[in-house]
Amino acid sequence: MISNSAALLVLGVLLAEPVSRALAAARWPALDPTGALLLWQAVGLAGGLALLGAGVSFGLAPLGPSLPAAVGALAGHLRRWDWPAGLGPWQLLALAAAAALAGRLFGILGLAVTRTLRARRRHRDLLDVLATPWPAMAGARVLAHPLPVAYCLPGLRSRLVVSEGTLAALSPAELAAVLAHERAHLRERHDLVVLPFVAWGATAPWVPGMARAQVAVAALVEMRADDVARARVSRLALAGALRRVGGAATLSGRATLTSFSAAVRGRLDRLDQQLDSPPLTLRLVPRLAALALVAVPTAVLLAP
Repeated sequence: MISNSAALLVLGVLLAEPVSRALAAARWPALDPTGALLLWQAVGLAGGLALLGAGVSFGLAPLGPSLPAAVGALAGHLRRWDWPAGLGPWQLLALAAAAALAGRLFGILGLAVTRTLRARRRHRDLLDVLATPWPAMAGARVLAHPLPVAYCLPGLRSRLVVSEGTLAALSPAELAAVLAHERAHLRERHDLVVLPFVAWGATAPWVPGMARAQVAVAALVEMRADDVARARVSRLALAGALRRVGGAATLSGRATLTSFSAAVRGRLDRLDQQLDSPPLTLRLVPRLAALALVAVPTAVLLAP
């Protein structure tokens, strides 16, 4: 299993840094956000599986010709309270490194989930007090605020929030575009798509590719929601709504970061380009690549 462990380590390192960095800088994902999101999820899953599997397979290599056989042998030794022969310092170090990586990755993910759920609960409670139900849409709330603001709060008790400024500033078509965009976030649970990459990037923030993954995935879910809204309303209505709501958010100081303004400009540029759907062959490539990325480390782990 030593060669398998080395192959998994190389694959994990490649996916964590050069592949992730190149994918974050690529332009083609704007043509197919759904395919790019599937590929990103495969990169994260395969990268984590490869890095963890490399340590485990190296550590258990003396116990069997394949990982399943080695795990079975280890279980037998543990049942007999017998220390496995062949597990030396290097094997123990590899197993400890894999355990530490898994603990950090899943610990950060659990902490992010806990903090997110707690913040959403507080936010939802505040909305139920400060905002008024909107008769035009079940589960929606209207916030008494003069600036155009619209966002969604995902979860089992989701909320869709628009401000009085939004209702006053947007035309019916623009308002429909905003609602379609936010409903896409809620229906497709984009919050669950982004959350694992928060943990992925925080696990090793000094690795550029892993750190950029969260930003790239967050931009892609916005593009995906834009595409859903554009399929229901006109492109001009969606662009007009984005200019009004995004511009007001920037001017209000709620989101004055340069990255926010750049993200809004990027989405507007994408809408202005009137991008056509990519050919079927180009759409298949990222989806097939995603399947291959998940299948390869799985097959290497199970191979003798």
